[in-house]
Amino acid sequence: MAADRSLSLALLYPGDRAARDRSDPAQSRFAVLFEAFAAAGIAVEPAVYHDDFADEVAAQLQRVDGVLVWCNPIEAGRRRDRLDAMLRELAAGGVFVSTHPDTLLKLGTKDVLVAVRDLPFGSDAVRVDNLAQLADELPQRLTSGARVLKQYRGQSGNGVWRVEASGSALLKVRHAQRGSEEELLSLHELQQRLAPYFEPENGGHMIDQAWQPRLVDGMVRAYLVEDRVAGFGHQAVNALHPAKGGEPPPATSPRLYHPADLPQFQALRQHLESGWIDLLRERVGLSRDQLPMLWDCDFLFGEQPGSYVLCEINVSSVSPFPPSAVAPLVAAVKARLGR
Repeated sequence: MAADRSLSLALLYPGDRAARDRSDPAQSRFAVLFEAFAAAGIAVEPAVYHDDFADEVAAQLQRVDGVLVWCNPIEAGRRRDRLDAMLRELAAGGVFVSTHPDTLLKLGTKDVLVAVRDLPFGSDAVRVDNLAQLADELPQRLTSGARVLKQYRGQSGNGVWRVEASGSALLKVRHAQRGSEEELLSLHELQQRLAPYFEPENGGHMIDQAWQPRLVDGMVRAYLVEDRVAGFGHQAVNALHPAKGGEPPPATSPRLYHPADLPQFQALRQHLESGWIDLLRERVGLSRDQLPMLWDCDFLFGEQPGSYVLCEINVSSVSPFPPSAVAPLVAAVKARLGR
């Protein structure tokens, strides 16, 4: 890279034609990042994306040194297939892409729960490849307690189901999407409800993870810039909490954001930075340079004091994030682009 020109970066996020024509950083949810990158001497521009004008976005991104991508895997029926193909081509041509689609597939799907099940932050998690396997194996696993069935890729609780034996032939079932209520379903009815997740276009399988009883204590989100903790979020996430007397689950609280030095989570930070991240990336086959610039790991509190259980990893649309993550992210991106 020539030393006499500024580094250039695009922030890619979804939008319609009007949003792309407007391309106003101040009106985007990343206004703080646009300002921070510009202050660091990086020429930064928005790259509003939609499949309808993918070629136009690709031509734009061929002119920059790097692109940071914020785009959910499934959103309003839209998928990332065309975007991921475009990002792979850009990366092959020398543009720095984070998060690279190949990294996303190794970290950002529920398959990671099976990959790490024997690691210190893992749990009892099983891959279920078809509905017949579900019917054969789920009843026996339910004798040891409730299970959570998760679709291969998704967000916001979509495709995440808590299943528990009821003491009769019916199962207690609750979907994690906001507003869902607990239902009593037969095993056959559950199969019918989950059938779409086993279609090839939806990943063709689900992950069955043991229920974590301390969900009521909330979820801790560790925000990471490469392999360093850049902040925390703590939230009561009770959408799957068992119904009591027909009542709805407790309300989900707002996520509270904290800097990386928050005292109550220093043990988790130490675990992550001194070993867990290395264990994770080695298990899924990633080098340090392949880690996302900005990502997060969601942890539930384990039953043993001081223990944590990985719930999921987010790498494709990490926003919002704590203010403490901005400076480390800008510094890491600038260092990467300057290599």
